[in-house]
Amino acid sequence: MKVTVIGTGYVGLVSGACFAEAGNKVMCLDLDSAKIATLNGGGIPIHEPGLDAVVARNREAGRLLFSDSYDAAIDHGDVIFLAVGTPPDEDGSADLRHILSAARSIGQRITRSVVVVDKSTVPVGTADAVRAAIAEELARRRAEVPFHVVSNPEFLKEGAAVNDFMRPDRIVIGSDDAEATAVMRQLYKPFNRNHNKLIEMDVRSAELTKYAANAMLATRISFMNELANLAEDLGADIEAVRHGIGSDPRIGPSFLYAGVGYGGSCFPKDVKALLKTAQDRGRALRILEAVEQANEAQKSVLFDKIQAHFGGALRGLRIALWGLSFKPNTDDMREAPSLVLIGQLLAAGCSVQAYDPVALAEARRILAVSHGDALASGVLALVPSARDALQDADALALVTEWQEFRSPDFDALAATLRRKVIFDGRNQYEPADVQRAGLAYHGIGRGNATTAE
Repeated sequence: MKVTVIGTGYVGLVSGACFAEAGNKVMCLDLDSAKIATLNGGGIPIHEPGLDAVVARNREAGRLLFSDSYDAAIDHGDVIFLAVGTPPDEDGSADLRHILSAARSIGQRITRSVVVVDKSTVPVGTADAVRAAIAEELARRRAEVPFHVVSNPEFLKEGAAVNDFMRPDRIVIGSDDAEATAVMRQLYKPFNRNHNKLIEMDVRSAELTKYAANAMLATRISFMNELANLAEDLGADIEAVRHGIGSDPRIGPSFLYAGVGYGGSCFPKDVKALLKTAQDRGRALRILEAVEQANEAQKSVLFDKIQAHFGGALRGLRIALWGLSFKPNTDDMREAPSLVLIGQLLAAGCSVQAYDPVALAEARRILAVSHGDALASGVLALVPSARDALQDADALALVTEWQEFRSPDFDALAATLRRKVIFDGRNQYEPADVQRAGLAYHGIGRGNATTAE
Protein backbone atom coordinates (compact mmCIF):
# COMPACT_ATOMS: atom_id res chain seq x y z
CA MET A 1 0.00 0.00 0.00
CA LYS A 2 1.20 3.54 -0.72
CA VAL A 3 1.24 5.62 2.45
CA THR A 4 2.03 9.29 3.02
CA VAL A 5 2.81 10.59 6.49
CA ILE A 6 2.71 14.36 7.01
CA GLY A 7 5.05 15.24 9.88
CA THR A 8 8.31 13.58 10.95
CA GLY A 9 8.21 14.01 14.72
CA TYR A 10 7.97 11.10 17.17
CA VAL A 11 4.61 9.91 15.89
CA GLY A 12 5.11 10.55 12.19
CA LEU A 13 8.62 9.15 11.84
CA VAL A 14 7.93 6.06 13.93
CA SER A 15 4.65 5.39 12.11
CA GLY A 16 6.19 5.88 8.67
CA ALA A 17 9.19 3.69 9.43
CA CYS A 18 7.07 0.88 10.90
CA PHE A 19 4.58 0.91 8.03
CA ALA A 20 7.56 0.61 5.67
CA GLU A 21 8.93 -2.24 7.77
CA ALA A 22 5.69 -4.11 7.00
CA GLY A 23 6.32 -3.75 3.27
CA ASN A 24 4.41 -0.60 2.43
CA LYS A 25 5.84 2.15 0.23
CA VAL A 26 5.94 5.18 2.53
CA MET A 27 6.75 8.83 1.92
CA CYS A 28 7.23 11.09 4.96
CA LEU A 29 6.67 14.79 4.38
CA ASP A 30 8.05 17.64 6.44
CA LEU A 31 8.31 21.31 5.48
CA ASP A 32 11.52 21.59 7.51
CA SER A 33 14.02 21.14 4.69
CA ALA A 34 16.92 20.75 7.12
CA LYS A 35 15.17 17.85 8.86
CA ILE A 36 14.45 16.18 5.51
CA ALA A 37 18.11 16.63 4.51
CA THR A 38 19.15 14.97 7.77
CA LEU A 39 16.82 12.02 7.16
CA ASN A 40 17.89 11.63 3.54
CA GLY A 41 21.51 11.76 4.72
CA GLY A 42 20.99 8.84 7.10
CA GLY A 43 20.50 10.86 10.29
CA ILE A 44 17.68 10.76 12.83
CA PRO A 45 16.45 14.07 14.31
CA ILE A 46 15.07 12.47 17.49
CA HIS A 47 16.32 9.89 19.99
CA GLU A 48 14.16 6.79 19.99
CA PRO A 49 15.72 3.37 20.70
CA GLY A 50 15.73 1.11 17.65
CA LEU A 51 14.29 3.69 15.27
CA ASP A 52 17.59 4.42 13.50
CA ALA A 53 17.94 0.79 12.39
CA VAL A 54 14.35 0.58 11.10
CA VAL A 55 14.70 3.85 9.19
CA ALA A 56 18.07 2.88 7.71
CA ARG A 57 16.89 -0.58 6.65
CA ASN A 58 13.75 0.65 4.89
CA ARG A 59 15.39 3.71 3.38
CA GLU A 60 18.05 1.48 1.84
CA ALA A 61 15.34 -0.89 0.55
CA GLY A 62 13.55 2.01 -1.12
CA ARG A 63 10.38 1.58 0.93
CA LEU A 64 10.86 4.75 3.01
CA LEU A 65 11.18 8.13 1.29
CA PHE A 66 11.51 11.63 2.72
CA SER A 67 10.38 14.81 1.00
CA ASP A 68 9.62 18.47 1.67
CA SER A 69 7.31 18.64 -1.37
CA TYR A 70 3.55 18.57 -0.79
CA ASP A 71 2.99 17.87 -4.48
CA ALA A 72 5.12 14.71 -4.37
CA ALA A 73 3.73 13.52 -1.03
CA ILE A 74 0.05 13.92 -1.88
CA ASP A 75 0.55 12.36 -5.31
CA HIS A 76 2.23 9.38 -3.62
CA GLY A 77 -0.26 8.29 -0.99
CA ASP A 78 -3.52 6.35 -1.13
CA VAL A 79 -3.63 6.68 2.64
CA ILE A 80 -2.47 10.01 4.05
CA PHE A 81 -1.66 10.28 7.76
CA LEU A 82 -1.73 13.61 9.56
CA ALA A 83 0.98 13.45 12.24
CA VAL A 84 1.78 17.12 12.74
CA GLY A 85 2.14 18.84 16.09
CA THR A 86 -0.87 20.09 18.05
CA PRO A 87 0.85 22.23 20.72
CA PRO A 88 -1.18 23.78 23.52
CA ASP A 89 -2.55 27.24 22.79
CA GLU A 90 -2.47 29.97 25.42
CA ASP A 91 -5.85 28.89 26.79
CA GLY A 92 -4.81 25.22 27.00
CA SER A 93 -6.68 24.11 23.89
CA ALA A 94 -4.90 22.15 21.17
CA ASP A 95 -3.57 24.40 18.41
CA LEU A 96 -5.00 22.94 15.19
CA ARG A 97 -3.40 25.37 12.75
CA HIS A 98 -0.86 22.85 11.47
CA ILE A 99 -3.34 20.02 11.05
CA LEU A 100 -5.90 22.20 9.26
CA SER A 101 -3.18 23.67 7.06
CA ALA A 102 -2.18 20.12 6.11
CA ALA A 103 -5.83 19.29 5.39
CA ARG A 104 -6.15 22.30 3.09
CA SER A 105 -2.96 21.26 1.30
CA ILE A 106 -4.49 17.83 0.72
CA GLY A 107 -7.68 19.36 -0.66
CA GLN A 108 -5.68 21.53 -3.03
CA ARG A 109 -3.89 18.53 -4.54
CA ILE A 110 -5.77 15.23 -4.43
CA THR A 111 -6.89 13.86 -7.79
CA ARG A 112 -8.09 10.38 -6.73
CA SER A 113 -9.88 8.79 -3.81
CA VAL A 114 -7.82 8.82 -0.59
CA VAL A 115 -8.26 7.98 3.07
CA VAL A 116 -7.05 10.80 5.33
CA VAL A 117 -6.12 9.64 8.82
CA ASP A 118 -5.85 11.81 11.92
CA LYS A 119 -2.88 10.31 13.76
CA SER A 120 -2.11 13.42 15.79
CA THR A 121 -3.75 13.78 19.19
CA VAL A 122 -6.65 16.09 18.47
CA PRO A 123 -9.83 17.28 20.23
CA VAL A 124 -13.18 15.68 19.55
CA GLY A 125 -14.60 17.15 16.35
CA THR A 126 -11.27 17.62 14.58
CA ALA A 127 -12.09 15.01 11.93
CA ASP A 128 -15.13 17.09 11.03
CA ALA A 129 -12.94 20.19 10.71
CA VAL A 130 -10.41 18.30 8.58
CA ARG A 131 -13.21 17.01 6.35
CA ALA A 132 -14.61 20.53 5.96
CA ALA A 133 -11.20 22.02 5.14
CA ILE A 134 -10.55 19.43 2.41
CA ALA A 135 -14.06 19.83 0.99
CA GLU A 136 -13.69 23.62 0.91
CA GLU A 137 -10.49 23.38 -1.13
CA LEU A 138 -12.05 20.85 -3.50
CA ALA A 139 -15.01 23.18 -4.00
CA ARG A 140 -12.67 26.04 -4.71
CA ARG A 141 -11.06 23.88 -7.41
CA ARG A 142 -14.50 22.76 -8.62
CA ALA A 143 -13.19 19.23 -8.31
CA GLU A 144 -15.20 16.18 -7.27
CA VAL A 145 -12.76 13.78 -5.64
CA PRO A 146 -14.01 11.23 -3.09
CA PHE A 147 -12.17 11.08 0.23
CA HIS A 148 -12.72 9.74 3.74
CA VAL A 149 -11.46 11.00 7.10
CA VAL A 150 -10.60 8.48 9.81
CA SER A 151 -9.34 8.82 13.38
CA ASN A 152 -6.49 6.48 14.34
CA PRO A 153 -4.97 7.77 17.59
CA GLU A 154 -1.48 6.70 18.56
CA PHE A 155 -0.62 5.02 21.84
CA LEU A 156 3.17 5.09 21.62
CA LYS A 157 5.41 5.50 24.64
CA GLU A 158 8.50 7.59 24.05
CA GLY A 159 11.49 5.33 24.58
CA ALA A 160 9.52 2.25 23.46
CA ALA A 161 7.67 3.63 20.44
CA VAL A 162 8.98 1.18 17.82
CA ASN A 163 8.01 -1.85 19.89
CA ASP A 164 4.65 -0.29 20.73
CA PHE A 165 3.88 0.21 17.05
CA MET A 166 5.09 -3.20 15.88
CA ARG A 167 3.39 -5.05 18.77
CA PRO A 168 0.40 -2.90 19.74
CA ASP A 169 -1.89 -3.77 22.61
CA ARG A 170 -4.77 -2.14 20.71
CA ILE A 171 -5.41 -0.42 17.37
CA VAL A 172 -8.25 2.07 17.56
CA ILE A 173 -10.01 2.91 14.30
CA GLY A 174 -12.63 5.64 14.34
CA SER A 175 -14.54 5.60 11.07
CA ASP A 176 -18.03 6.31 9.78
CA ASP A 177 -17.43 4.66 6.40
CA ALA A 178 -17.16 0.92 5.69
CA GLU A 179 -14.79 1.40 2.74
CA ALA A 180 -12.35 3.48 4.79
CA THR A 181 -12.54 0.97 7.65
CA ALA A 182 -11.64 -1.85 5.25
CA VAL A 183 -8.60 0.09 4.03
CA MET A 184 -7.42 0.59 7.62
CA ARG A 185 -7.96 -3.09 8.44
CA GLN A 186 -5.80 -4.06 5.48
CA LEU A 187 -3.07 -1.56 6.39
CA TYR A 188 -2.85 -2.82 9.98
CA LYS A 189 -3.15 -6.52 9.13
CA PRO A 190 0.60 -7.22 9.63
CA PHE A 191 0.38 -5.76 13.15
CA ASN A 192 -2.77 -7.68 14.06
CA ARG A 193 -1.91 -11.31 13.48
CA ASN A 194 -1.81 -13.17 16.80
CA HIS A 195 -5.20 -12.01 18.02
CA ASN A 196 -7.55 -9.26 17.00
CA LYS A 197 -6.35 -5.99 18.51
CA LEU A 198 -8.48 -3.80 16.25
CA ILE A 199 -11.13 -1.78 18.04
CA GLU A 200 -13.59 -0.12 15.69
CA MET A 201 -15.77 2.78 16.76
CA ASP A 202 -17.17 6.05 15.52
CA VAL A 203 -14.81 8.93 14.84
CA ARG A 204 -15.68 11.09 17.85
CA SER A 205 -15.34 8.20 20.27
CA ALA A 206 -11.88 7.42 18.86
CA GLU A 207 -10.83 11.03 19.30
CA LEU A 208 -11.99 11.01 22.92
CA THR A 209 -10.38 7.62 23.61
CA LYS A 210 -6.88 9.04 23.18
CA TYR A 211 -7.47 11.92 25.59
CA ALA A 212 -9.22 9.64 28.07
CA ALA A 213 -6.29 7.18 28.08
CA ASN A 214 -3.68 9.83 28.79
CA ALA A 215 -5.87 11.55 31.35
CA MET A 216 -6.33 8.26 33.21
CA LEU A 217 -2.58 7.58 33.28
CA ALA A 218 -1.86 11.12 34.44
CA THR A 219 -4.48 10.63 37.17
CA ARG A 220 -2.75 7.50 38.47
CA ILE A 221 0.58 9.32 38.63
CA SER A 222 -0.79 12.34 40.47
CA PHE A 223 -2.76 10.12 42.85
CA MET A 224 0.36 8.19 43.80
CA ASN A 225 2.35 11.38 44.23
CA GLU A 226 -0.31 12.81 46.53
CA LEU A 227 -0.39 9.53 48.46
CA ALA A 228 3.42 9.54 48.68
CA ASN A 229 3.41 12.97 50.29
CA LEU A 230 0.89 11.74 52.84
CA ALA A 231 2.88 8.53 53.44
CA GLU A 232 5.88 10.63 54.34
CA ASP A 233 3.87 12.53 56.94
CA LEU A 234 2.57 9.28 58.38
CA GLY A 235 5.90 7.46 58.51
CA ALA A 236 4.84 4.96 55.85
CA ASP A 237 6.77 3.82 52.76
CA ILE A 238 5.01 4.49 49.45
CA GLU A 239 7.05 1.74 47.80
CA ALA A 240 5.51 -0.84 50.12
CA VAL A 241 2.09 0.70 49.52
CA ARG A 242 2.67 0.55 45.76
CA HIS A 243 3.37 -3.18 45.93
CA GLY A 244 0.36 -3.70 48.15
CA ILE A 245 -2.18 -2.00 45.90
CA GLY A 246 -0.54 -2.94 42.59
CA SER A 247 -1.03 -6.63 43.34
CA ASP A 248 -4.80 -6.09 43.18
CA PRO A 249 -5.77 -7.13 39.61
CA ARG A 250 -8.44 -4.43 39.59
CA ILE A 251 -5.67 -1.84 39.95
CA GLY A 252 -2.53 -3.39 38.45
CA PRO A 253 1.08 -2.22 38.86
CA SER A 254 1.48 0.25 35.98
CA PHE A 255 1.85 3.99 36.51
CA LEU A 256 1.91 3.70 40.30
CA TYR A 257 5.43 5.06 40.79
CA ALA A 258 5.77 8.16 42.95
CA GLY A 259 8.22 10.78 41.75
CA VAL A 260 8.68 14.41 40.81
CA GLY A 261 5.73 14.69 38.44
CA TYR A 262 4.98 13.81 34.85
CA GLY A 263 6.21 15.78 31.84
CA GLY A 264 6.74 15.22 28.14
CA SER A 265 4.79 16.07 25.04
CA CYS A 266 1.61 14.15 25.86
CA PHE A 267 0.26 14.12 29.40
CA PRO A 268 0.55 17.86 30.21
CA LYS A 269 -0.77 18.94 26.82
CA ASP A 270 -3.58 16.41 26.67
CA VAL A 271 -4.80 17.05 30.20
CA LYS A 272 -4.99 20.78 29.44
CA ALA A 273 -6.76 20.16 26.13
CA LEU A 274 -9.36 17.85 27.69
CA LEU A 275 -10.01 20.38 30.45
CA LYS A 276 -10.50 23.09 27.82
CA THR A 277 -12.84 20.85 25.81
CA ALA A 278 -14.99 20.33 28.88
CA GLN A 279 -14.86 24.01 29.79
CA ASP A 280 -16.06 24.99 26.31
CA ARG A 281 -19.12 22.85 26.91
CA GLY A 282 -19.82 24.24 30.35
CA ARG A 283 -18.66 21.12 32.17
CA ALA A 284 -16.04 20.95 34.92
CA LEU A 285 -13.71 17.93 35.12
CA ARG A 286 -12.89 18.39 38.79
CA ILE A 287 -10.75 15.28 39.15
CA LEU A 288 -8.63 16.27 36.16
CA GLU A 289 -8.26 19.81 37.46
CA ALA A 290 -6.83 18.35 40.66
CA VAL A 291 -4.53 16.05 38.66
CA GLU A 292 -2.97 19.01 36.89
CA GLN A 293 -2.62 21.05 40.08
CA ALA A 294 -1.06 18.14 41.95
CA ASN A 295 1.43 17.55 39.16
CA GLU A 296 2.59 21.16 39.06
CA ALA A 297 3.06 21.12 42.84
CA GLN A 298 4.96 17.81 42.68
CA LYS A 299 7.63 19.29 40.45
CA SER A 300 8.72 21.42 43.44
CA VAL A 301 8.89 18.57 45.96
CA LEU A 302 12.56 17.76 45.39
CA PHE A 303 13.60 21.39 45.78
CA ASP A 304 11.54 21.61 48.97
CA LYS A 305 13.40 18.60 50.34
CA ILE A 306 16.77 20.12 49.46
CA GLN A 307 15.79 23.39 51.07
CA ALA A 308 14.52 21.67 54.23
CA HIS A 309 17.62 19.48 54.56
CA PHE A 310 19.94 22.47 54.46
CA GLY A 311 17.70 24.66 56.61
CA GLY A 312 17.15 27.10 53.76
CA ALA A 313 20.87 27.92 53.53
CA LEU A 314 21.35 27.02 49.87
CA ARG A 315 23.41 29.93 48.56
CA GLY A 316 26.82 28.75 47.45
CA LEU A 317 25.96 25.04 47.40
CA ARG A 318 26.83 22.98 44.33
CA ILE A 319 24.20 20.40 43.39
CA ALA A 320 24.90 17.44 41.09
CA LEU A 321 21.87 16.57 38.99
CA TRP A 322 21.48 13.19 37.30
CA GLY A 323 18.88 13.07 34.52
CA LEU A 324 17.36 15.89 32.46
CA SER A 325 14.86 14.32 30.03
CA PHE A 326 11.30 13.92 31.31
CA LYS A 327 11.73 10.12 31.30
CA PRO A 328 14.47 7.60 30.38
CA ASN A 329 15.26 6.52 26.81
CA THR A 330 14.33 9.83 25.20
CA ASP A 331 15.89 13.24 24.71
CA ASP A 332 12.50 14.96 25.11
CA MET A 333 12.77 17.90 27.51
CA ARG A 334 9.24 19.22 27.12
CA GLU A 335 7.67 19.95 30.53
CA ALA A 336 10.57 18.07 32.18
CA PRO A 337 10.65 18.30 36.01
CA SER A 338 14.40 18.90 35.78
CA LEU A 339 13.77 22.32 34.26
CA VAL A 340 11.71 23.37 37.27
CA LEU A 341 14.34 22.11 39.73
CA ILE A 342 17.19 23.82 37.90
CA GLY A 343 15.34 27.12 37.90
CA GLN A 344 14.59 26.85 41.62
CA LEU A 345 18.18 25.92 42.55
CA LEU A 346 19.65 28.77 40.53
CA ALA A 347 17.17 31.25 42.05
CA ALA A 348 18.23 30.07 45.52
CA GLY A 349 21.90 30.79 44.76
CA CYS A 350 23.08 27.24 44.04
CA SER A 351 25.31 26.18 41.20
CA VAL A 352 24.21 23.11 39.23
CA GLN A 353 26.20 20.43 37.42
CA ALA A 354 23.83 18.32 35.32
CA TYR A 355 24.28 15.20 33.25
CA ASP A 356 21.96 13.17 31.02
CA PRO A 357 22.93 10.22 28.77
CA VAL A 358 21.19 11.58 25.65
CA ALA A 359 19.39 14.87 26.36
CA LEU A 360 22.36 17.22 26.84
CA ALA A 361 22.06 18.87 23.42
CA GLU A 362 18.31 19.40 23.76
CA ALA A 363 18.76 20.64 27.33
CA ARG A 364 21.41 23.11 26.22
CA ARG A 365 19.09 24.44 23.51
CA ILE A 366 16.25 25.02 25.99
CA LEU A 367 18.36 26.28 28.89
CA ALA A 368 20.23 28.72 26.64
CA VAL A 369 16.92 30.57 26.35
CA SER A 370 15.77 30.39 29.96
CA HIS A 371 19.15 30.46 31.76
CA GLY A 372 21.67 31.62 29.18
CA ASP A 373 23.60 33.78 31.64
CA ALA A 374 23.98 30.89 34.08
CA LEU A 375 25.30 28.65 31.32
CA ALA A 376 27.72 31.33 30.12
CA SER A 377 29.07 31.95 33.63
CA GLY A 378 29.40 28.28 34.54
CA VAL A 379 26.92 28.52 37.42
CA LEU A 380 24.92 26.02 35.38
CA ALA A 381 27.09 23.37 33.74
CA LEU A 382 25.96 20.55 31.47
CA VAL A 383 28.68 17.94 31.82
CA PRO A 384 29.56 14.82 29.78
CA SER A 385 29.33 12.16 32.49
CA ALA A 386 27.70 11.28 35.78
CA ARG A 387 31.13 11.39 37.43
CA ASP A 388 31.75 14.91 36.14
CA ALA A 389 28.46 16.05 37.66
CA LEU A 390 29.71 14.90 41.08
CA GLN A 391 32.96 16.86 41.02
CA ASP A 392 33.11 19.14 44.09
CA ALA A 393 29.33 18.71 44.55
CA ASP A 394 27.69 19.09 47.93
CA ALA A 395 24.68 16.90 47.15
CA LEU A 396 23.21 14.67 44.45
CA ALA A 397 19.67 14.94 43.08
CA LEU A 398 18.38 12.08 40.90
CA VAL A 399 15.64 13.39 38.59
CA THR A 400 15.39 10.85 35.74
CA GLU A 401 15.75 7.11 36.34
CA TRP A 402 18.16 6.22 33.52
CA GLN A 403 19.56 2.69 33.67
CA GLU A 404 23.12 3.87 34.31
CA PHE A 405 22.01 5.54 37.54
CA ARG A 406 20.37 2.42 38.99
CA SER A 407 23.33 0.92 40.92
CA PRO A 408 25.90 3.56 41.87
CA ASP A 409 28.80 2.94 44.23
CA PHE A 410 27.41 4.52 47.39
CA ASP A 411 30.74 4.34 49.19
CA ALA A 412 32.32 6.31 46.34
CA LEU A 413 29.47 8.80 46.46
CA ALA A 414 29.96 9.23 50.21
CA ALA A 415 33.64 9.96 49.60
CA THR A 416 32.82 12.46 46.85
CA LEU A 417 29.78 14.45 48.02
CA ARG A 418 30.89 17.17 50.41
CA ARG A 419 27.62 17.23 52.38
CA LYS A 420 26.94 13.51 51.99
CA VAL A 421 23.29 13.52 50.93
CA ILE A 422 21.21 12.07 48.06
CA PHE A 423 17.82 13.36 46.99
CA ASP A 424 16.16 10.52 45.10
CA GLY A 425 13.34 11.92 42.97
CA ARG A 426 12.41 8.53 41.52
CA ASN A 427 12.78 6.18 44.53
CA GLN A 428 15.48 4.23 42.74
CA TYR A 429 17.55 3.45 45.80
CA GLU A 430 16.91 1.52 48.99
CA PRO A 431 17.31 3.97 51.88
CA ALA A 432 19.21 1.40 53.96
CA ASP A 433 21.80 0.89 51.21
CA VAL A 434 22.40 4.62 50.96
CA GLN A 435 22.56 5.15 54.70
CA ARG A 436 24.92 2.22 55.19
CA ALA A 437 27.50 4.17 53.20
CA GLY A 438 27.14 7.14 55.53
CA LEU A 439 24.89 9.18 53.26
CA ALA A 440 21.64 10.89 54.20
CA TYR A 441 18.72 9.87 52.00
CA HIS A 442 15.59 11.71 50.92
CA GLY A 443 13.14 9.94 48.61
CA ILE A 444 9.53 10.55 47.66
CA GLY A 445 7.15 9.18 50.26
CA ARG A 446 9.78 7.08 52.04
CA GLY A 447 8.51 8.17 55.43
CA ASN A 448 10.06 5.30 57.37
CA ALA A 449 13.59 6.11 56.18
CA THR A 450 16.03 8.00 58.38
CA THR A 451 16.60 11.33 56.66
CA ALA A 452 18.70 13.22 59.17
CA GLU A 453 22.17 14.28 58.08
